[in-house]
Amino acid sequence: MDNSILFSMRLSLQVAAVATVFIVVIGTAVAYFLARREFRGKELIDILFTLPLVLPPTVTGYYLVILFGRNGAIGRPLHEWTGWTVMFTWYAAVLASFVVALPLMIKTARAAIESVDKNLINASCTLGHSELETALKVILPLAKRGIVAGAVLSFARALGEFGATLMLAGNLPGRTDTMPIAIYALAGSGEWSTAHGMVLLLTLMSALFLYLANRYSRRIV
Repeated sequence: MDNSILFSMRLSLQVAAVATVFIVVIGTAVAYFLARREFRGKELIDILFTLPLVLPPTVTGYYLVILFGRNGAIGRPLHEWTGWTVMFTWYAAVLASFVVALPLMIKTARAAIESVDKNLINASCTLGHSELETALKVILPLAKRGIVAGAVLSFARALGEFGATLMLAGNLPGRTDTMPIAIYALAGSGEWSTAHGMVLLLTLMSALFLYLANRYSRRIV
């Protein structure tokens, strides 16, 4: 297998894995907060977190450039303080994948948390368990099927992320060319045979992860 294909495959897996770690931690916390709390502005927060699910990825990428670009609201002070910018690095691919895939985790985990029997939650509180203990020992274990499903869906989405990644990370061979970006570049240069191979490989990888997720979800029911 060509070294450039191996690099793109390794980078895609690396970006998806790192993004998924942050997605699981932050997405589960946000989902729990939205599922278990009632407060003003709740729907607005829900919309803001899940908006990337319906926005074109290039639009999401545009917003990220505005925020994290060299002159962006976050990117400019970050560059002035550290001399470093996230643009055109593999960290940018992680950031783009995180933002685009996060809504899948929030929606799936929130539905799972909301479906937990409230009688069990009330019983835990009646027995004197704190909210944190109830969350860790009752709610999250009972919602784990949805949380695992959300994590795998988010990983698969991050693995195939293209539009926002291209806007923020660019297409730098050997640095930021994840598999979807490499496929785009190969198709643009007319290297169809190599593009066909990478498309097939990415399809098989995505199908494999979904198959493993289904097997695992059934096992932990």
